[in-house]
Amino acid sequence: MAFDEAAETVTVAGVPHDQATREKVVLCCGLMAHAMRRIGFDQFEPLHSVQATRALERAANAQLPAHALMARAGQAIAHLTMALAPHAQRIWVACGPGNNGGDGLVAATLLHTYARQHGLRTQICITLAGHPSALPADAAHALGEALTCGLQLSDEPPTTFDFAIDALLGIGTTREPDGAIAKQLVLLRNTLAPVLSVDVPSALLPDTGVLLGPAGAAPNVRYTLSLLTLKPGLFTAQGRDAAGEIWFDDLGVNNPPTAHPAGCMLCAFPIETIRTIRPHASHKGSHGEVLVIGGQGVKNAGSAMVGAAVLAARSAIRTGAGRVYLSLLGAPHSATEFDPEQPELMFRSVEAACQGDLLERSVVVCGCGGGESIAAQLPSVLSRARTLVLDADALNAIATDSHLHILLTQRQARAWTTVITPHPLEAARLLGTTTAKVMADRLAAGTQLSERYGVICVLKGSGSVITAPGRPPYINGSGNGALATAGTGDVLAGMLGAAFALASPGEQPLNTAAQAVFHHGWLADQWVRQHGAQPLTADRLTR
Repeated sequence: MAFDEAAETVTVAGVPHDQATREKVVLCCGLMAHAMRRIGFDQFEPLHSVQATRALERAANAQLPAHALMARAGQAIAHLTMALAPHAQRIWVACGPGNNGGDGLVAATLLHTYARQHGLRTQICITLAGHPSALPADAAHALGEALTCGLQLSDEPPTTFDFAIDALLGIGTTREPDGAIAKQLVLLRNTLAPVLSVDVPSALLPDTGVLLGPAGAAPNVRYTLSLLTLKPGLFTAQGRDAAGEIWFDDLGVNNPPTAHPAGCMLCAFPIETIRTIRPHASHKGSHGEVLVIGGQGVKNAGSAMVGAAVLAARSAIRTGAGRVYLSLLGAPHSATEFDPEQPELMFRSVEAACQGDLLERSVVVCGCGGGESIAAQLPSVLSRARTLVLDADALNAIATDSHLHILLTQRQARAWTTVITPHPLEAARLLGTTTAKVMADRLAAGTQLSERYGVICVLKGSGSVITAPGRPPYINGSGNGALATAGTGDVLAGMLGAAFALASPGEQPLNTAAQAVFHHGWLADQWVRQHGAQPLTADRLTR
């Protein structure tokens, strides 16, 4: 954690603290030993698997004195606890049977010692879900230190507490928790008191973001302090909700990138890279063209999905594409010629759009609201569009048609750019599996889709996964639950179309896709900051 020594106040977790509180935090446990920081979205972050983290941990322990790494972890936990809950009167430290519990024991000892030395009334209550004799060596040493300083183990959690430290389970979780751990997880997941999780929320699988154990309502306030490395599961699937506000401390251990390569990256772009100033002498032709094909009409199948294609087209023009064409499936030549909300859009019948070189020169966004009607257009689109974004019903059609499957995979050999944007059910159809299996490992599913079809895959959801063949995947860091409404995926497809229309020739396609996904989520984050819980409709997203 970094403090501005010249400042009169410091803001921690959104709450301003005065000078006295800041000094209290700095003095806690002696001094600030490591660079702890809150994870924001202004830079890329390497994310490491359990295997890579374990390797780093073993290397650090081999170089440091006995118990030193756990001592650093406990210091970090104690520092952050004092910063987040400077006025807590009763802190419950829920310790598990492994080294995660040992980290919690060290933090409890430091918090207790500090309180006694400064005449504070803070009570530290420790529970240990496991037998003391079965603790690993470092954790056993930490327990001895805790007992020596006057702390005692409690058989049950306190009936009331101001703050809780979740040190039950670490990154080694592989199965559903049971016994005392399961009972304490119920309490931790349902309490209204703030909870700080050590390394990962207990029973969250760090590589995938799958949350095991008893269900519970999310606490009002939740924090996670990730140690040594940041883990992918904190940022995707159920991890975002479970982890809450994420902090990181490398514990002073350098991580050589060649020795422990990151399995993936947290995608976070400075917003200045999104808002670019256009050259004075540019014109609409300088900023690319997007063709949106979709929007099945009522006459095609008894239900209309024209709005999906319109949302994609509006999104593309609002995001900066120079010209945007919209071709609605099944519409008579004169049925739709004008969008009063976005009169800049240029309408073309599907037949007219396929004539000439519009398919070849434009970024084609295909499938939004396409229904069953889109299948007839896909052979031409897949065979001619140099840059293509496939969404929704286009993906469903490909999943059930072996000929379309072949046309899609042939695009990679032509060095053409293809982006697919499935949600988990669409991804399951493309992979011939179930949604549950996709959600069990979103990173693996996205990677498998990219490798199988030779495409950039944007697997949508909490912590959208962005993958490309032979490249480490990204997990998107922006976005929130306000996007869980109809049409926001169509808006994303249009934004991807505009991003590729505007991309410079040397830009890496994976980076172009990742930036568009981040921008999409960032807009939703801005909405929540400005409007709170007010519902966000898709058409408002890019206004």
